[in-house]
Amino acid sequence: MSDPLTQPEINPSSRSLNRLWRNLLLWFIADPAGMGKDDDQPDRIEWTRVIPFVGMHLMCFAVIWVGWSPVAIMVAIIAYLVRMFAITAFYHRYFSHRTYKTSRIGQFVFGVLGAAAVQRGPVWWAAHHRHHHAHSDEPADPHSPVQHGFWRAHMGWFLTRKGFAPDLQRVRDLQRFPELRWLDRFDIAIPVLMAYGMLLLGQYLHSQAPEMGTTGWQMLIWGFFISTVACYHGTYTINSLSHVFGRQRYATEDDSRNNWLLALITLGEGWHNNHHHYPVSTRQGFYWWEVDVTYYLLKCLSWLGIIWDLKPVPLSVRDDHARADKPGKL
Repeated sequence: MSDPLTQPEINPSSRSLNRLWRNLLLWFIADPAGMGKDDDQPDRIEWTRVIPFVGMHLMCFAVIWVGWSPVAIMVAIIAYLVRMFAITAFYHRYFSHRTYKTSRIGQFVFGVLGAAAVQRGPVWWAAHHRHHHAHSDEPADPHSPVQHGFWRAHMGWFLTRKGFAPDLQRVRDLQRFPELRWLDRFDIAIPVLMAYGMLLLGQYLHSQAPEMGTTGWQMLIWGFFISTVACYHGTYTINSLSHVFGRQRYATEDDSRNNWLLALITLGEGWHNNHHHYPVSTRQGFYWWEVDVTYYLLKCLSWLGIIWDLKPVPLSVRDDHARADKPGKL
C-alpha cells in the first residue's frame, strides 16, 4: 500500500487538489523529508497547512463563553511554565545543543514533554535551530529580524513552505532514534492527548469540586489553548526581539543581545548574547545575577541522576575581554 504523502500525481490537472490533500494530511502525519518538495515558491505562506495554528489562536476567544476561575488560570500558568521549561531545557539545550547527557528513556520523555508545547517534534525543532546558529543574522537565517523584519522572524518563517522543511543533515545524531522520528512524524499526537486530558480534568473537578467553579470546556480553553498560545509567543520572542532589544556583552558575529525581561518570560533564554558567545554551555545566565531558571531546574535533575555531564562556562570564556558592550533599545 502506497504512502499517501508520497503518492504520485495522477495527472497534471489534479495538481492543486493533490497539494491540498497532501497539506491536509500533514496536519496529522508530518513528513519532514517531504515537506519541502513544493519549493517553486519556498517563501510563500502555506495557508492550508497553517489552519490549525490559526485555529489555536481563535480558540482563545472562546474564553468569552466559558469564563474563568482561579483554578483554571492556575492550571494555565503551570502548563505554560512546564512547557516553556520543556522547550528551553529539552528542545533547546539538549536536542539542539547537547549541553548535557541523559539516558535514552530520559531523551524520549524529554521529547514527549517538548512535543506537548505544540512546536512540532524535537528533530524538526533542533534542525531549524542548528541552521539558525550556522547562519545567525545572515540572509540564510530564516528568523532573523535584522534580515527579514519582526513578523517574519517572530512566526512567519515557519509558516512558509521552506519553513516546514528542516535540513535533516544537521540532525543525523537524532535521526538514529526511531522514537524521536515518530514524535516528529506524528507531532499532533501528544498535543491531542494533552487537550483531552485538560477536558477530562475540568469535567472531574466540575463533578467532584463544583465550588471551584470550573468546567471541562473552561479547563480546555485555559489549560490548553491559552497557555499554548502564550508559550508560542514567549518562545518566539527570542527570535524576533532578542536580536534587537538588549545589550551585547560579547562581540559575536550577529546581533544577539541579553535581555533580562525576556529571560524572565522564557525561564533563562533571554541571555541570548551569552548563548551565542558560547552555545554549548548548559547555563545561559553566565553570572549569578543573570536569572536562569531553566539551568537551576536542570541542576536539580542532575542531583537526581536524571541528567549528567552538564557543560559549564569556562571562566576564560565568560570573562573574555573582547566585549562589545553595545547598548540596545531596552
